[in-house]
Amino acid sequence: MRAQAVVATAPSEVAVAEVEVPEPGPEDVVVHVLHSWISNGTEGSFLRGERMGGDTPRRDTDPQPFPHVPGYQKVGIVERVGGAVENLARGDLVFVSISRVSGMFYGEGGHVSPAVAHRSQVWRLPAGADPLAYSGLVLAQVGFNCGTTAPLARGDATVVLGDGLVGHWSAQTLASRGARVLLVGRHADRLAKFRPRPGDAVLDAESGAPLNAVRRWAPDGVQVVVDTVGSVPAMQALYPCLRRGAHLVSAGFHRGRGLIDIQPMRDRELALHAPSGWTRERVQQTMEMVGQGELQTLPLITHRFPMRQAALAYHLILRRTEPCLGVVLDWN
Repeated sequence: MRAQAVVATAPSEVAVAEVEVPEPGPEDVVVHVLHSWISNGTEGSFLRGERMGGDTPRRDTDPQPFPHVPGYQKVGIVERVGGAVENLARGDLVFVSISRVSGMFYGEGGHVSPAVAHRSQVWRLPAGADPLAYSGLVLAQVGFNCGTTAPLARGDATVVLGDGLVGHWSAQTLASRGARVLLVGRHADRLAKFRPRPGDAVLDAESGAPLNAVRRWAPDGVQVVVDTVGSVPAMQALYPCLRRGAHLVSAGFHRGRGLIDIQPMRDRELALHAPSGWTRERVQQTMEMVGQGELQTLPLITHRFPMRQAALAYHLILRRTEPCLGVVLDWN
């Protein structure tokens, strides 16, 4: 079975090409894709040859992971279902995470249509849903995971390091739990997209003395720090601001530089959480939060490209030719 796909052909190089996908089996769903949302950080890391899979850094002795179909999230319309698939039918609007491809370095990918996916990787969207709003559900689920993994009480001060997509969705999730949120980043255009409530704030990390700024914002101490950029030093720099028994949530990719000293954590009885990946239950919960308006996705989209212009989209992300945040490929 043939399909159109975005293919990473070499380090930092992509092309649109026809690829082979497996014939669907009895537990598979075939989906015509409408939109696929690029995961700037993860896909960029794979394209640069920094990872071998998931959160596994690539070593010098590992092969280059090319060619492969990048990505892991898309929305579309069901074209057919296998005989063992229940609760899905032709014409349903669905979200799909990974789907299968053949002849690539990895047997799975995201930016491909028609997509052949196991039923466990397909979620029916709510009636009347705007498919574009749900096209980044896996990545939004990472933010949901970061924002729900640590215990907190209403009014607790929380700090999110990183103004990328995961940072924004982590901040939104923490806010939905009643926490006060300080979003720390380095991009004025991204920080401007955060919608603070009373008690929330943003902080430009380049402004100088961020530790003093955090102390002024949270004089009673910070309960949760979420690191979405993969910087142990940035997280450790906030230790003096933390309450005893506070929680650290690490979700950034450390590229093999994720060593952390436990002793300073013990001095304050800190707990460390390391969420990763996605589960069916968490994607479902994230979908519900998007539907309820607790997680905002559309305001974070800065660029949309026709699928045929995927190379331009990745050039923008990898070369940072202009400010960008959410980048979506349109397949119609």
